[in-house]
Amino acid sequence: MHRLINNDAVFKSLTSPDIKVSQNKNTTVCQLSGSWLTQELIKILKSLEAIKGQKSEIILFDLSNVETMDTAGALALLQQQTVIERAGAKSSFKHAPDHVLQIISTVDKHRIKDCPPPKKIKGLVELVSGTGKSVFEICHKFEELLSFLGLVLTASFRQILNPRRIRLTSLVSQMEQIGIHALPIVGLISFLIGVVLAFQGSGQLERFGAQIFTINLVAVGVLREMGVLLTAIIVAGRSGSAFTAQLGTMKVNEEIDAMRTIGLDPIDVLVLPRIFGLVIVLPLLTFYADIMGLIGGAVMTMVTLDLSLFQYIRYLQDAATLGDFYVGMFKAPIFAFIIALIGCHEGLQVSRSAESVGRQTTRSVVEAIFFVIVLDALLSILFSVLEI
Repeated sequence: MHRLINNDAVFKSLTSPDIKVSQNKNTTVCQLSGSWLTQELIKILKSLEAIKGQKSEIILFDLSNVETMDTAGALALLQQQTVIERAGAKSSFKHAPDHVLQIISTVDKHRIKDCPPPKKIKGLVELVSGTGKSVFEICHKFEELLSFLGLVLTASFRQILNPRRIRLTSLVSQMEQIGIHALPIVGLISFLIGVVLAFQGSGQLERFGAQIFTINLVAVGVLREMGVLLTAIIVAGRSGSAFTAQLGTMKVNEEIDAMRTIGLDPIDVLVLPRIFGLVIVLPLLTFYADIMGLIGGAVMTMVTLDLSLFQYIRYLQDAATLGDFYVGMFKAPIFAFIIALIGCHEGLQVSRSAESVGRQTTRSVVEAIFFVIVLDALLSILFSVLEI
């Protein structure tokens, strides 16, 4: 039968490492004893590092009482010897047992004493290298986002096919936070944009005696572009950043890990209510922004063109069509999905630090606004080609 060895008993039988320092004129002798093993080194490291403070020309390490030593102990001694020699003193080992001397020699032979300095890249090579690195980072980021999109779509179809899986309480709560609380800022910004478009448009069109077409400018600009675009940008800065900060904080506090431990899928519990809520709410906010933008245009138009409200509404019916309204409303859920997807993805990418939460939140807002503007430009070109 094989004998069972109790490791705890073996470790308890080991003698703790010790250093006794004695000084004679210009020589310092360090008497080492005990077991210099990995699990014991923490007890002696401070004493070992204090040796470099000895003001002696020669420092000798007496290893005659060392019982056993592994590679960690040997490396600690060799590193301390290197520090001492760089300080200008001489150092050596004496009276070392054969097995201790052998392990020290082996470690000294294979260790890296001086790391080579990193090569500095300058000029055109640096530019090309930096560009290539950025391209690879963007491709890797796009790959991660595409993978997350697949997870979200799979979970979405699973909930749509089984509506009982939809968390209505979380969904309604997200809709309230995203929609109702955003009404003041969205309304104010949209109203002011309508005022600015009407004021600037009337000033330019006055040169050609075509001030009445200011209403066309306001109607088409607000309904097709400015209403949905500004609303999406506001929501990206407000709700997209909130998604990232909330999920990131939960990850730092290990709440997401706890969810997985009890069998809950964070995609179902945390991500989908936010995505569904934003997809439902953003078209409603866009409609509200369109109304406020047209009201702002009406106020400035009545002031600059001396029109009544009923005249403004009459001209507005001729200036805008349902197609302009539908174009803006078509963009809204697409923008909402992108903003929520990026916000949740960046939140789940947070590492376990507060700094990471701030970094990922900033990245979330920048990426969401960038993708929204790029997609808006592409859709505008597409609608122009299709004459919609």
